[in-house]
Amino acid sequence: MSTDQPSLFDGLDERESRDAPPAAPPAVTAGHDGPLRRLIDANFLQYASYVIRDRAIPDARDGLKPVQRRILHSLFENDDGKFIKVANIVGHAMQYHPHGDASIGDALVALTNKGFLIEGQGNFGNVLTGDPAAAARYIECRLTELARRELFNPELTEFVPSYDGRRKEPVTLPAKLPLLLMQGAEGIAVGLSTKVLPHNFKELLEAQIAILGKKPFTLYPDFRQGGLMDVQEYASGNGRIRVRAVVEPRGEHALVIREIPFGTTTDALIASIETAARKQQVKVKSIDDYTAEKIEIEITLTPDQDREKAIQALYAFTACEVSLSGRIVVIEENRPVELDVAALLKRDTARLRDILERELRCEKKRLTEDIHHKTLVQLFVEHRIYKDIESCDTYAKVKKAVLDGVNRFRDQLRRDVTQDDVEMLLGIAIKRISLFDIEKNREQIVDLVQQLAEVEKQLGDLTAHAIRYLKDLLKTYGPTHPRATRITKFEEVAVRELTAQELILRHDRANGYLGHAITGEDCVTCSSLDKIILCWADGRYKVIPPPDKLFVDQDIIYCAIVDRDRVMTTVYTHGQITYLKRFTFGGTIQNKEYQFAQPDAQVLFFSDASPDELFVKYKPSKNQRIHQQVFTPADTSVKGAKARGVQMTVKAIARITTEKPRGWDENAGPKGALMSH
Repeated sequence: MSTDQPSLFDGLDERESRDAPPAAPPAVTAGHDGPLRRLIDANFLQYASYVIRDRAIPDARDGLKPVQRRILHSLFENDDGKFIKVANIVGHAMQYHPHGDASIGDALVALTNKGFLIEGQGNFGNVLTGDPAAAARYIECRLTELARRELFNPELTEFVPSYDGRRKEPVTLPAKLPLLLMQGAEGIAVGLSTKVLPHNFKELLEAQIAILGKKPFTLYPDFRQGGLMDVQEYASGNGRIRVRAVVEPRGEHALVIREIPFGTTTDALIASIETAARKQQVKVKSIDDYTAEKIEIEITLTPDQDREKAIQALYAFTACEVSLSGRIVVIEENRPVELDVAALLKRDTARLRDILERELRCEKKRLTEDIHHKTLVQLFVEHRIYKDIESCDTYAKVKKAVLDGVNRFRDQLRRDVTQDDVEMLLGIAIKRISLFDIEKNREQIVDLVQQLAEVEKQLGDLTAHAIRYLKDLLKTYGPTHPRATRITKFEEVAVRELTAQELILRHDRANGYLGHAITGEDCVTCSSLDKIILCWADGRYKVIPPPDKLFVDQDIIYCAIVDRDRVMTTVYTHGQITYLKRFTFGGTIQNKEYQFAQPDAQVLFFSDASPDELFVKYKPSKNQRIHQQVFTPADTSVKGAKARGVQMTVKAIARITTEKPRGWDENAGPKGALMSH
């Protein structure tokens, strides 16, 4: 028994020798590779490989997932140019797909809404609004002309038995289009995922022409929803792009959205705007959705809302701007590989060239056979070879007579005459012989010879043939697929400036609550992006995000936007000693409680204004000769929040102010001295 870890795609038959005699299972001990562990590992690996190869990740060759390929194959088998009930196609595809009808129906609707391969009739939902499709029994579909022409060729298709062995299904379709980059794809498998952003059909074909001509090319995504796109961080399919809605002014106090970002819907977009309005990030009076075939969302602003700032706020705080990241993972040679757009398109172009060559060789073979057969028939009739069989008394002699007769003209034939050729000649009806038009047949042969010469010329220069083929596709289908998403460079939105006056935090001292959703004494005007620092009279402090409503008790002494480098001045009493210190808060962890004074201290003074002098009046005491003093905080150095500070006095303080209080005696008492503790 091998103890090596199996590959993700190794089967059980590759892990154990079939000829080895069964061994007794080893005891399951810590760290031992026991039978249960081997069973779980094997089953998990088989499941993982199945999900990766046969469900979630598209094939690099035709750009399709198995369910998509089976749907298209089912449509091709039933195609007569007319619309077919989606339910019928779903039922037909279930002969190939070992999963339920819901997954097939959803995949068919998604393929139809991409607009390239399947044409729908009826309610297939709306990718703009997010509305679902009608039930499969009510809607119809058929292949598009593009799909009929470019996806199928039974002569070039490899077939394998379906999951139940009753039918044959294609391994891949001989698609001559870069389907994966055209349509995009998303999939989540065991341990990996793929997200391929869709690209513009016309630009893809132009890039393939550039590849064949060995010229440089650049490709960017394109989305049917339109919008604006910034590609500064895009890295050939694996980077990040930013997509914005198209927002235009309307009237004096309104905006209208006409295009939305890829991956969102009008419902989701409106919900995000309503959320931003509730947070007062943008001041909105009403939102009206007039979307039908085209998007039209009207936003009425409040009269005091600046329109340009409102547009910036929509990009900053709502789904009017989204970031999209791509990662191209495909199945290649039965294993997942990660590629970029350029590498994938080069593979598609090489495959296009190969398919075109195989098609030309099939066409060459067909033309050669047609010329051979027409020449045989002409020789058979023109030289009355059929007369040679009149004296034959057996069928074997009849065939020999015909074979000898046409072989007299072997130099006019494209290949040797076979028994099948003889049977074909003997099957010609007498009526056809009597009506045979030799001149017309010769003209047909000449036409076939010209066609064969053209095919051989194309085989001689496959690159030029492929370029002509792509140019014909561009001419036929390019005008119907213009770029929808406009590429531009976004100006950065100053989010903090937009939200600087967004919230007003208030303190309800009677009940001990703090927040912007309560009434009370105004504390600070801030942004939802700011962090707030709270300080209490017992020396505690904490950094929090701006709350809606938070119980903070009544002894809050300081509430402000946090500034880790702001110099604070505080005086506090601990035990019998009063300390003064200047400090900065420094770094903090959000929602974690800290101390800027010793535990159980009582803060007498707290300020972020760095006062020049502190005027202190003491409480009366027996035998006390000094009743007031002036201290200069600048005489102390700035410390961290954990520092104790310097000793200020041991006397009981009645009052501390930054200005001379009423009744201050200019001649009484010495200047206060600060002592290190």
